[in-house]
Amino acid sequence: MPLQYPLIHVDDVVPENMNAGEGWAISEFRLPITKECGSSTCVFHSIFRPGSTHKKHLHTNSDEIAVYLSGNGVVGQGDGRAEVRAGHCRLMPAGSPHFFHNETKDEDALVIGFYAGAGSVEDSGYQFAGDVTEADLAMPRDGFDEGILVHLDDVPKENMNEGEGWSITDFRIPIGSHNGSSTTLFRARFFPGAIHKKHRHDNCEEIYYIISGHGLAGAGSDRVEVRGGHFHYIPKGVEHWLYNLSDTEPVEAVGMYIGSGSVEETGYVYMGDVTEDDIKTRTPL
Repeated sequence: MPLQYPLIHVDDVVPENMNAGEGWAISEFRLPITKECGSSTCVFHSIFRPGSTHKKHLHTNSDEIAVYLSGNGVVGQGDGRAEVRAGHCRLMPAGSPHFFHNETKDEDALVIGFYAGAGSVEDSGYQFAGDVTEADLAMPRDGFDEGILVHLDDVPKENMNEGEGWSITDFRIPIGSHNGSSTTLFRARFFPGAIHKKHRHDNCEEIYYIISGHGLAGAGSDRVEVRGGHFHYIPKGVEHWLYNLSDTEPVEAVGMYIGSGSVEETGYVYMGDVTEDDIKTRTPL
């Protein structure tokens, strides 16, 4: 029986054949979640080999939110420049030209991101805005005048209510209404045995990505094991939960509440415990 709600591993997604003449000098670019899945928001998974670049471009119709998971490089936005490394999270406002360049000689950079409210690259209003020059890379790297750039190490843990299902070890919100975004980006870490119990969001879709670990995800009647590299799309109003199956390793995930700037705005509703039967059940794939 197929899953009701899309769960897609990046290894099962064919790299896109993007036009290098429009700035797409990215080594590997995949689109695991798009409007073809029913999602309002397109999700990308990018690998930048040393020296590769996504040249200057903008999105007229959507904000872009990116999470840097490994490697480091230089980002440009308008006239600003900054260095980024694993753990940085960034929002580029609609209409703002931006780029990323992996300037290392021996390390790939892994970036995942979301075109908020746009179900495809085309729907985002993508426009090529020019090459990245040596002068661009030589500019002072002292940050931006617009958008958001924050590192997870500088984001405090949220004090979530366990009585409403939040048995997550470490939950942080690097991007949300508190720093000017109408969409929430979260990072969740589940130590062995930790769980986010059954709940739903009545006002928004959720998309999350498993960075590492081994867990069990529920969505509606679906019960499926997840590992690093999985993307999960949860439509508005669908009951879902996540449990760490490992006895030794944490599960780490990042995700978005699309179009809601805080947990409260999502219309969060706690729906009860995850039972032993839930944990024993697996949906045939």
